[in-house]
Amino acid sequence: MISYIIVDDEPLAHELIEEFCSMLPHLELKKHCYNAMEAMQYLNSASADLMFLDLNMPKLKGFDFLRTLPNPPKVIVTTAYKEFALEGYELNVVDYLLKPFSFERLVQAVNKAVGTVPPAPAPTKSKEAAASPSSFFVKGDKKYHQVFTDDLLYIEAYGNYTKLHLTESMIINHENISHFESLLPEGRFLRVHKSFIVALDKIQTIEGNRIKIGRHEVPIGQTYRSVVGKVIGYR
Repeated sequence: MISYIIVDDEPLAHELIEEFCSMLPHLELKKHCYNAMEAMQYLNSASADLMFLDLNMPKLKGFDFLRTLPNPPKVIVTTAYKEFALEGYELNVVDYLLKPFSFERLVQAVNKAVGTVPPAPAPTKSKEAAASPSSFFVKGDKKYHQVFTDDLLYIEAYGNYTKLHLTESMIINHENISHFESLLPEGRFLRVHKSFIVALDKIQTIEGNRIKIGRHEVPIGQTYRSVVGKVIGYR
């Protein structure tokens, strides 16, 4: 689970963010903070993976508060003021959401944040068993699907769409293939063609310019052969 807090002086903003996040089962709300001082008090005694942070708050502004934290959570800024975006990225915020923002836009921000938050290991399990599989949400067939990277075989560009081929299903999404390339964990997936990304641990055989994954065959693009060769260890 990814824990989060909301730091905003507007109750309606809390309601909206909590409502959106409740649709994402891997998020867990830890605290409603209505000013920076409440958030500071909470973070002095507890922790969170992610913080939704408003900027224009009484007593202590959002970025001034952020500068006081020696080890801040990952931050998604939520504000009506776009002129502070550059300052936010200088402070390494994950994303900058302009109010009012949509559920889709929040999902994009959370996907970016989740990719930078390491899963917490369970103390009674081995390191390998404790690591939760990373995941992200995609829209397909008028609903949102949580895609675990462990279940992903390969991704295929399909005209104006992208197909995500999973072990048990396939999802068609409107995002382009480069969007998913930026979400996937490094070292586990490889772009082997302008239209294909494969999961390295799902490859069964490589013969010529074809990769066999289960009952599927994926082509290797001419310009990608050398990269594939280096990663797989063949010439």
